[in-house]
Amino acid sequence: MLTFGAAHRKLRPPLKSGKELYVLDTTPRGALVTGASRGIGRATAVALATAGHRVAIHYGHHREDAEQTLALLPGEGHVVVGGNLADPSAARGVVDEAVRGLLTLDVLVNNAAVAPQTANRHRIGEVGWDAWVETWNSMIRTNLLGAVNVTWAFADHLISRGAPGSIVNVGSRGAYRGEPDHPAYGASKAALHAFGQSIAVALAPHQIAVTSVAPGFVATERQMEKLSGSEGDAVRAQSPFGRVGSAEEIAAAVVYLASPGAAWSSGAVLDLNGASYLR
Repeated sequence: MLTFGAAHRKLRPPLKSGKELYVLDTTPRGALVTGASRGIGRATAVALATAGHRVAIHYGHHREDAEQTLALLPGEGHVVVGGNLADPSAARGVVDEAVRGLLTLDVLVNNAAVAPQTANRHRIGEVGWDAWVETWNSMIRTNLLGAVNVTWAFADHLISRGAPGSIVNVGSRGAYRGEPDHPAYGASKAALHAFGQSIAVALAPHQIAVTSVAPGFVATERQMEKLSGSEGDAVRAQSPFGRVGSAEEIAAAVVYLASPGAAWSSGAVLDLNGASYLR
């Protein structure tokens, strides 16, 4: 049975007829998922491994959570890689470490982010100057620049190999709907979408496809308190389905977009919000 972990490769040299022959390459594709310790990242790592990929599970601060993700993955050859993506040299080092562990990389999922929480709420007019500046710096360095730097290193790896590949950015509905309590988060995700579309054009000649997903509210570990509290019903009512999304639903879309068959989607931003916000 074919899986998304396998791809077609071109036989060289071409046939005398001038036609090119393709055969199935059964070597598992290598995938790096940033921020894979929990939530959407963990679900994506599991889904990619289930589809036949070897996965590099990235964590920023809590290796024990990444090890728990590793224990959930089917198959063999998976690795754990650590690094604070807010540091450019560490971001590049994460890719280098993933390549050493998996021997090759074909897929990048830019998922790591400083997520909105009560502790980093920074609604303008309510938050002080120091907290405002610190929160913007933290979110932009990780959510945008971290992804930018990991992407450069990943693309450099593929281009040096002359190999095709896929990049999927995990953005947010907040890039379009707005995040008044967490404007730095919304801005960082809007910039991530725009970055993805820019490099989709730049990397297409190298046969590297770039897409983004824009999830709405997702029931991850971080959001359980909110969903079980007084705001839970209002959050669920945002969607006409009367519920929020699951990490597994987001992961399923990411796995498709990361597959060779989705290359013609390059440049797209896929809304995954249960019709809670239409644009």
